[in-house]
Amino acid sequence: MPFQIVHNNIVNMKTDAIVNAANSMLAEGGGVCGAVFAAAGSEKMRQACRKLSPCPVGRAVLTKGFDLPAKYVIHAVGPVWRGGKQGERRLLEEAYRSALNEARKARCRSVSFPLISAGIYGYPKQEALEVAVSCFREFLRENEMELYLVVFDREAVAISEQLYQSVRHYIETYAPESQRERQNLPTEFQQVFGAPEPFAGSKRSLEELLERKEETFSEMLLRLIDEKGYTDVEVYKRANMDRKLFSKIRSSREYVPKKQNVLALAISLRLSLDETLDLLARAGYALSMANKMDVIIKYFLEKKEYDIFLINETLFAFGQPVI
Repeated sequence: MPFQIVHNNIVNMKTDAIVNAANSMLAEGGGVCGAVFAAAGSEKMRQACRKLSPCPVGRAVLTKGFDLPAKYVIHAVGPVWRGGKQGERRLLEEAYRSALNEARKARCRSVSFPLISAGIYGYPKQEALEVAVSCFREFLRENEMELYLVVFDREAVAISEQLYQSVRHYIETYAPESQRERQNLPTEFQQVFGAPEPFAGSKRSLEELLERKEETFSEMLLRLIDEKGYTDVEVYKRANMDRKLFSKIRSSREYVPKKQNVLALAISLRLSLDETLDLLARAGYALSMANKMDVIIKYFLEKKEYDIFLINETLFAFGQPVI
């Protein structure tokens, strides 16, 4: 996946570069900055940073990674939160864009970011996450790179309270109903696709299903792309999918991707729940009523909300695997 949120310590990330949430003097500080200096070798990093300081707010500079697993450290200077009316968002966006530009100039293929300014600089976590994801989304439209947002504390990924409560309510109310009112698709459907435990609700006629019973996952995917008038680039970008993986799926009639990849493609294609069940079945999968991740995916499909970044933020907030 070009963009992932991961639960880790950023100094342990084995990407080409990691980003340090730096101060303007590029001095050893606390939080992420202190951890980066300590892991890289404090004296070596101090000497490298001394030659590049000061660095204005909203800018980034690059040094070697020294003792870190990463080859480079990109020191990005984010703003201190002063209530939101002092240009903080613009400066934070500039810090991310400058860091991404440094990574591109260094020909990095993978970069790990912290949530810049959301620590001791006091930037509200939800707003800081929104800025980070917006900048990553913008960058990945025109560039190919693996970007990781690394959080040490899962609570750093703060989706809106309204969304969190809505999804939680959906999970809590759906699960009991699914146990009481569990329904399987018609036997004929299972014979055609072999789909175990699907969510009820297929609206397709048996005739239509049988007509395309020999269609493989790859063939159905390509047909849907054509029918909806999308380009391949649109599809794999919106699916947050690596171009090479998409090419592999496209070029092999019998290729069967992982379930998460099928779901990502369904979201990218903006499929209905019914169409998603069909696409999953072609790859031998189904949505399970006992799986919290699947229930969350169903929530977004029913809401016709196809922003995979938001969906992954929500999955992460609920402790589920991202797609």
